[in-house]
Amino acid sequence: MKNLIFLITISCLLIIGPVSAYHVYINCSDAIQVGQPLKISIDSNFPAGTSFDLVFYEAQYTATEISRQIVTIQQDQQTQYKLFDTNGLKGGNYKVEVQFHGDVSPSSDSIIEKLIKLIDRSGEITITSPSTQNVDEALRIEGSISKLGNKGVQIEVRGPNGPVFGPTWIETKNDMKSGDGQFIKTVPIGQRGDYIVNFQDINGFIGTVTFHVTGGIATTSTTTISTSPTTKVTIKSPPTTIVAPTPVTTKSSISIIFAFLAVFFISGISIFSLRKKN
Repeated sequence: MKNLIFLITISCLLIIGPVSAYHVYINCSDAIQVGQPLKISIDSNFPAGTSFDLVFYEAQYTATEISRQIVTIQQDQQTQYKLFDTNGLKGGNYKVEVQFHGDVSPSSDSIIEKLIKLIDRSGEITITSPSTQNVDEALRIEGSISKLGNKGVQIEVRGPNGPVFGPTWIETKNDMKSGDGQFIKTVPIGQRGDYIVNFQDINGFIGTVTFHVTGGIATTSTTTISTSPTTKVTIKSPPTTIVAPTPVTTKSSISIIFAFLAVFFISGISIFSLRKKN
């Protein structure tokens, strides 16, 4: 009977334990195109103020850290989101992992690690227009997408000051020999600098191409400061009254001696006269 009670108690603890423990669940897409942001959702019931690191790794032969962000649980314990930049990364296997600070143990059902595959499609883009162009002409975006045919491609152009064109779908013409989708688009621009063109098709993000726009006359901003006529202000200080120092009478020590002798002499005469009368 005692053994049965013991087994029941242990079973209850095993059932209740994971339910009452704190958990962390992270989630994201299993695969994304290189150049797209990797979006991670984080759900946790840890107490408000609990912090841990979310680390983004390249998981090839060895795990190489790319970047990390701190996650701090808020009072409402609502789902949080973190973004990791994938621009410039090569295609392959990557990983996101939760790393705790100090002695923190999540429940056994927590999901603290996710594997992601980055798909690099940038090699599918061929650009035939010059990578360096003149600001006096419209930006010419010409080239082809491998095996795209006439399915069309979406482009977005961003210049030195932000969006310039799109995102907008443009026509592609099927190359009968290769099956590539050929495209051409001219976009008016008015400023030199770098222009980034993002390409996307029905299967998702393809890649990014940068055009360098030069020439023209550098614009300089002339700031005109309007000033009122200068008014000369004379500040008069209040008249200063110089108070002459009060003269201090200093008694000479010789005068004191003469006065003392005079008193002594007169007193002596008086005493002498009184004795003579007596």
